[in-house]
Amino acid sequence: MVTISLKKLLNKKDVLSLLKEMSSAMETPILIQDTQGRLLFGEATQAELENYPVKLANDIIGWIRGSEKASSLASLLSYIANKELQEKMLARETLDKYKEINLLYNISGRLTACLDLKQVANLIIDEATRLIKATSGSLMLLNSDTSEFELIAAIGQEYDPKAPLALGKGIAGHLILTGKAEIINNVQSDIRFIEGYNQIYSLICAPLKTKDGIIGVINISHQEPINYTAGDLKLLTALASQAASAIENAILHEQKLKEERIKSNLERYVSAKVVEAILEEKDDFSFEPAKRDIAILFSDIRNFTTKCEELPPELIVEYLNEYFTHMVDVIFSHGGTVNKFVGDMIVAMFGAPSRLVYSEQGAIKTAIEMQKRIKKIPVHWIRQNFITGIGISSGEVIVGNVGSPQHMDYTAIGDKVNIASRLQSIAKGEQILVCRSVYEVTHNLFKFKEVGTVQVKGKKKPVDVFEVIY
Repeated sequence: MVTISLKKLLNKKDVLSLLKEMSSAMETPILIQDTQGRLLFGEATQAELENYPVKLANDIIGWIRGSEKASSLASLLSYIANKELQEKMLARETLDKYKEINLLYNISGRLTACLDLKQVANLIIDEATRLIKATSGSLMLLNSDTSEFELIAAIGQEYDPKAPLALGKGIAGHLILTGKAEIINNVQSDIRFIEGYNQIYSLICAPLKTKDGIIGVINISHQEPINYTAGDLKLLTALASQAASAIENAILHEQKLKEERIKSNLERYVSAKVVEAILEEKDDFSFEPAKRDIAILFSDIRNFTTKCEELPPELIVEYLNEYFTHMVDVIFSHGGTVNKFVGDMIVAMFGAPSRLVYSEQGAIKTAIEMQKRIKKIPVHWIRQNFITGIGISSGEVIVGNVGSPQHMDYTAIGDKVNIASRLQSIAKGEQILVCRSVYEVTHNLFKFKEVGTVQVKGKKKPVDVFEVIY
């Protein structure tokens, strides 16, 4: 707290010189004493003198003893003392403002360099409790889905994390609704307070505000009855503003990383264009099991087991990876999705997860280009030995995530999948076989040769089979 010492004030050369001049002009004894009666100016006398107070705001900081003329000197000293106080307060305020700006600038620099949510939260709590006297502190974010607070960072004794605080409950829950920071120096008497393991008496709570709304709160508290001030509240509010911006950036960074991970994983199965449509929700898609009309393509290398005996396993794997790289590139270029690899077999879908208007056409174009691409792979052994048969069917199947909570596969299940598999199994090297549903949709676009009715394994009814001529 800024104050003025009357003794120090009188020791100033200009004030002392003024006192001497005025005392001489009054031609009467003048004594100046502090509030304890100590003589600060003049000489002791036995004369009867009146007492006139020297005031600093509403407080008396000393007395002037003298005749009635001394009252004007008391008023003058009071004026000088109050002016001195104002100058000191202005200087202190300026210094405090500078310190606050410098502090927030330094914190801002540290927060800008940090993009981890928990690290940001811990940094804010550490700074808040370092600058403002506290025995505990916490930073909580509001989960918009559950309307409950999630504890992100805390120091000191914490509330039971198994008892989440809901929107509108407790001091923090109410503060979210009002959007105003608060000081509660008698927490126990506040009807909003929810008592926990942490016995506290004094509390400051400030909202974390962004341009889109309030995302959480920051609390600091003390176990002993202390009086938090408006200055403390102002400082915590400034920190909360810095925290909200940094937390928002950290959350956006986490979402970006998550999106990149999802994108990276998805791009192993579907083309980049389809991934963008999925992430931006531009298309009609779902990962939940549902009925969908799609085309299914099975491709398998003929006599692969025999070929594997000719080369060491590591070279076979190397050649397979080269082969798969080219085949997946072809599938993606026509909007297909790689369902899975089974040994040397490739299973692809056209029309899931993102819908494809001409799925049968896309599947046949893919099959033709796959057969042609093999002949262009820059590995002579692959060109000579990787001879594939392809089967394509289309129709309604169940498409979506299938599996257990521990492991899920995005796949297609249904009779049409089995037909594509059977057609692939009877296709000769370099052949592309399709069922009637594929033929009927595309017979005006491609050349076909009718193979005839074939009784495939697992089917009671025979299947009409057509070969694509390319």
